[in-house]
Amino acid sequence: MAVDELQAIIQRCQILEEADFKGEDFNLFQVAGQKCLEDGYAAQLLEVIQNEKNKVIIKNMGWNLISPLVRCIFMYKREDDQREHCLKILDLLAQLCSPKELFLGLLEQIEQTSGEQVCKTVMLLLQPLQTVLLKLQNKKAYSVGLSLAMIMNQLTPLPVPYTKQQIQEDKLGLCQCCNAVVDFAKPFVNEVVKNMEKSSEYNDMELKEELLKFCMKSLKYPLLTAQLEQLEGIEEHPFRHFAAEIIDILWDIRELIPLVFLHRKGKSPHWENQEFADIEQKNSADSLACLSYLMFVQHLGIDCFPMVFSPSYLLLCNVTHIEVLLKRTEESMLSKGLDLFESCLLRIEDNSLLHQYLEFRDFINIPQDLVKVLTLCPMEHLRKKSLNILQLFIDKFDAEGKYTLFRCLLKTSNHSGVEGYIIKNIKDQIHLSLTKARDNVWFTGHHLISLLDLVLLLPEGAETDLLQNSDRIMASLNLLRYLVIKDCESDNQTGVWTTLAKIEQNFLKPLHVGLNMSKAHYEAEIKNKKEKRREAHSSNTVCSVTVSGEKMPAMTTEMQLQV
Repeated sequence: MAVDELQAIIQRCQILEEADFKGEDFNLFQVAGQKCLEDGYAAQLLEVIQNEKNKVIIKNMGWNLISPLVRCIFMYKREDDQREHCLKILDLLAQLCSPKELFLGLLEQIEQTSGEQVCKTVMLLLQPLQTVLLKLQNKKAYSVGLSLAMIMNQLTPLPVPYTKQQIQEDKLGLCQCCNAVVDFAKPFVNEVVKNMEKSSEYNDMELKEELLKFCMKSLKYPLLTAQLEQLEGIEEHPFRHFAAEIIDILWDIRELIPLVFLHRKGKSPHWENQEFADIEQKNSADSLACLSYLMFVQHLGIDCFPMVFSPSYLLLCNVTHIEVLLKRTEESMLSKGLDLFESCLLRIEDNSLLHQYLEFRDFINIPQDLVKVLTLCPMEHLRKKSLNILQLFIDKFDAEGKYTLFRCLLKTSNHSGVEGYIIKNIKDQIHLSLTKARDNVWFTGHHLISLLDLVLLLPEGAETDLLQNSDRIMASLNLLRYLVIKDCESDNQTGVWTTLAKIEQNFLKPLHVGLNMSKAHYEAEIKNKKEKRREAHSSNTVCSVTVSGEKMPAMTTEMQLQV
């Protein structure tokens, strides 16, 4: 019987000194203890562990029971007495075993778990792991860091619940587990805080750095991916709560404001391999971008924030983070980037952002990233939002800033719709100048003529695909029509009348030629289709179209002629 085997080993070991325990004793104890658990004798095993005479044996050998103990806990149902006995054994082992050996045993168990068992295992072992870490004297900071890193590495492959239903179901237990990990870390945060309060020159930075690494990892996963808006029907959003706790830890260890403003990344390891260094830098950039989103959009930790900075300076601080998020394609991250950009812009008064800001590379990159979102993003609501934000960005600049931005976007967007939109904005600025609503030298005279050279132009001359470029061409013609009607020749405020000959030569003549070429091309196409229809009158289906790899319903000749 398993209990008899265990008692025999215990009796033999009781008469030995601690130093005389052999490898064979450890193995026999583990096998007998495992058999007791598997055969349903957890109560008897509990009695053995509770016996004061066995204290030395349990201190040295008890950690070997962690693996079978975890298996048995998951095997029994919640209300089963056997499960309760196993949980008491786990609690006792945390108190009685050698901290070093038990620490390694618990970490090994967390490392070996996978899939649906990850969150269950982590939540089960967090309390005993915390107990053991608090008892450690040597390498405590390293051990805390190793524990947090191991836990986060195990959680990271799990999908983050995004919809309201997924968050409520919390199928894998990730929401609950993340908040449990924060509770696990709190005693170590308190220890750092207490030490910093004792001395203003707190030199033991190791534990603080490990907690900072944990916060940075948490910002990247799960918070960067998570949906953090308040949801109706969910009283306490688990990820919002987790985010608030992470912000609190950063504030407590005095790292929140440095991270927001100084972009301090903690002690980054020196990687000889450049690929590893790039990964480290990217992870850090993602984390800092998420932190800015939490503060400036979700207003988590905003009470700690010094309200002395100008809105334009806050935009400057956040522009790098916005660029990081706008380059992502995942909805959760892209939407965070748009929200952060919008939040920063709404603080700024129209026409107040100085043109000098466009000397910063990021201020030129961001509108180009917005253009990519509004032309390439498959999600309509994000495309619409990016267009609204692009207009908001334009509105904030002074006249010279708008002028510079228009020139940049006309040269870089490579999209007829965007170019047409920019040309409409140019027309609006000219209108404000002509109606004296704003004294503006940048949209009249020689500055405007220079800008019109970019606007009143066919990208490839007469060979330009007029259908493909129709948005741009129609906006250009509309602008030209507006100029000759609104600015009479005698005033010539815009200078357009002195450059009409150049406009006709460079824009209108090639446009006439292009229109004639297009007309001849489509007439030839129609003639060709009609001839084919007569040849194949017995069959209507003559053409098929494929969109995104999917074959669309076949086009008949009649449909082609209508096109």
